[in-house]
Amino acid sequence: MSTPTFPSPSLDPSAQPRVRWTETGVPHEARWRSEAAVAPPGRVQAVDDALTADAAHRLASEGTALLWRGDFHNARQLLQALDRRVVRGPRRRKAAPALSSPADAFHRHRAAQGARARLLGRLLVPLDGGYAIPLRRAPDVREACTEAWGPPDGQPSLVALRELLGLVGAHEWRRKGVEIAALGGERIHPHYGVFSPVRGEYLDLVARTPLPPAVVKGTAVDIGTGTGVLAALLARRGVAKVVATALDPRALACAAGNVQRLGLGGQVELLQADLFPPGRAALVVCNPPWLPARPAAPVERAVYDEGSRMLRGFLAGLAGHLEPQGEGWLIVSDLAEHLGLRSRDELLGWFDAAGLQVLGREDIRPRHAKAADATDPLHAARSREVTSLWRLGAR
Repeated sequence: MSTPTFPSPSLDPSAQPRVRWTETGVPHEARWRSEAAVAPPGRVQAVDDALTADAAHRLASEGTALLWRGDFHNARQLLQALDRRVVRGPRRRKAAPALSSPADAFHRHRAAQGARARLLGRLLVPLDGGYAIPLRRAPDVREACTEAWGPPDGQPSLVALRELLGLVGAHEWRRKGVEIAALGGERIHPHYGVFSPVRGEYLDLVARTPLPPAVVKGTAVDIGTGTGVLAALLARRGVAKVVATALDPRALACAAGNVQRLGLGGQVELLQADLFPPGRAALVVCNPPWLPARPAAPVERAVYDEGSRMLRGFLAGLAGHLEPQGEGWLIVSDLAEHLGLRSRDELLGWFDAAGLQVLGREDIRPRHAKAADATDPLHAARSREVTSLWRLGAR
């Protein structure tokens, strides 16, 4: 079975934002690349190895983008030095106002993350028309860029060094893959922009919860499939047919590659859809973003969902897509509750309004490092977090 293809976002050069600057009296222009759709910088200054970290921090804090023309390894060191200054903050920082609630801590944490990303995103590196970096000791990033952005079109571009390093890191994740214990140690290979299944506890929930009897010879649906890991897990558990949906072409291409690599192409069908495919199923599984907040970048859409759009859409449509005696499995953490972003009563109210009843629930504690990191700004909430698989049925 051949791997299906899905439409990609437009790569029309005329639709891409441009950045303009003057260097040694000569005007320049290049494509501006930003996965988070950050606007092109209005002020760009070419810099090199002679720039000190303190001077770089001052310029970046004032809103100046720094176009690096020196040694690539020195640019990486400068980025690390800038990050240390962001974390340390001003020497005479005013005392922060007292926090009145966990939600305040969350919003302040997100604001600090955004400010850090904006400042560090002002250190830029150039790419030529073939994705090569025209700097001394620069690594070969052409394969990583092609995976993320498609084939080069001959146009030079500028990109934040921090984003480029993230792109290269994603390339390594894709190449090496992530070992999934619930799949017997087999690997899932996440693509750039697709959230990696590094939190194994929710996979354990899906692996251990008894399947509805009708689904073994029937159909299951995996909504928002991402890497395809849940669809693969259901297929390995013996489900005859799994329909996996997603809107993002990157996610669909990623899931398709993983399904084929695992030899499950005959059981898993991939479909570009917003939430549900047509028809009904014996089992519908959804692992929506767990926190109702605005994502700052596309990859964050797997974690943050403003207004709980995906969660509420899943619940509202579930009863109409279940076969008689069918089940909907909602996999969600209660971290939002501990952060004061959503209450348990609110969640249960959405169940009731959608005509759903709770058939059962499986719980598991997180195992990721942040759950035990007392220095994390959200540790008080993370230390109490529980991930649940809610078994839901139509009333």
